[in-house]
Amino acid sequence: MTEIESNHPRAESLRVREKLAEGFEKGLVVPEGLSAHGRGEAFDYILGEETSNLARKAIETATATLLEAENPVISVNGNTAALVPGGVVEFAGEVGAKIEVNLFHESPEREKLIAEHLISHGASEVLGVEEEFAARIPEIHSDRRKVDERGIKAADVVLVPLEDGDRTEALKELGKTVIAIDLNPMSRTAQAADITIVDNIVRAFPLMISKARELSENSSKELDKLIENFDNQANLSETLKFMLSRLEKLSIR
Repeated sequence: MTEIESNHPRAESLRVREKLAEGFEKGLVVPEGLSAHGRGEAFDYILGEETSNLARKAIETATATLLEAENPVISVNGNTAALVPGGVVEFAGEVGAKIEVNLFHESPEREKLIAEHLISHGASEVLGVEEEFAARIPEIHSDRRKVDERGIKAADVVLVPLEDGDRTEALKELGKTVIAIDLNPMSRTAQAADITIVDNIVRAFPLMISKARELSENSSKELDKLIENFDNQANLSETLKFMLSRLEKLSIR
């Protein structure tokens, strides 16, 4: 990795880019994943590259939902594996979730590389790489229709960082609760999900881990109350207002 001075104004952003570049060189990330990151980074600039209170509320609700789930699953693609492999593994352990590789640009080789990468960061098991357990979701028309019958197929709650809209909508149609992490509050993914965390995953996962430890002390009744009091559409609307106010402030400097 290229050495990045800690006092560089874009230090964290440059570190994230370096991680993705390394992931690309290792075969975890595809070229389309690099362009997707650039699109998300543009929205992060508008957010001020900080986690808003609105995102923190969504993180709290998402974590409570996963703690209350019977069969939670975290879906992992190449970008997620490259950026937060340890965070995914640690958070999965905190909420009792399974980890499953699911790719838009599918290849058995890349699935195995991602699974091995997650295992090297502490995962005891990674689903989605064994053909004998493969199932298909007919509502999805991309390669992401392939899921693991022990994981996403059987899940009641699915966390989908960096997701595509088609699969989010299809998972919802199958009766699953979908939690998205998406920097674009206007995307189909963000709009279709039950809970949308509008934040960068490199900031979101550490906060989710801390929140899981905090909420693990709460009763089921307390967690249910947190979940019931959350309105995703209202949260997204307030997020757009927050982003608009940021742009207005920047425009009059």
